[in-house]
Amino acid sequence: MRQLILFLSLSAIGTIFYAIVKVIGLNKKIPGGIVKESWRLLYYLIGLLGVGYLTMPILPGLPETSRELIIAIIFLAGAIFILKVINLLNKIIRDVGL
Repeated sequence: MRQLILFLSLSAIGTIFYAIVKVIGLNKKIPGGIVKESWRLLYYLIGLLGVGYLTMPILPGLPETSRELIIAIIFLAGAIFILKVINLLNKIIRDVGL
């Protein structure tokens, strides 16, 4: 079971850092305004999630209180990220007129 957890953690870390590379490329293409501001927040949230994911393999060695705090921060960042993506998509749909 421990190997499965490590594999899943490393897969998540690899995936989130691939997403960061994609975000950096997209960041240069997005014009200013509300979309750029929303994208910048998403950019930072993806980075925060990446840092949080990096801590996953070392979590078993941390005290329980620290472990719970890190997990709570990761969950909060993920929830804010999802909400911002939904709001950004709604703004794009309104602007396109769908």
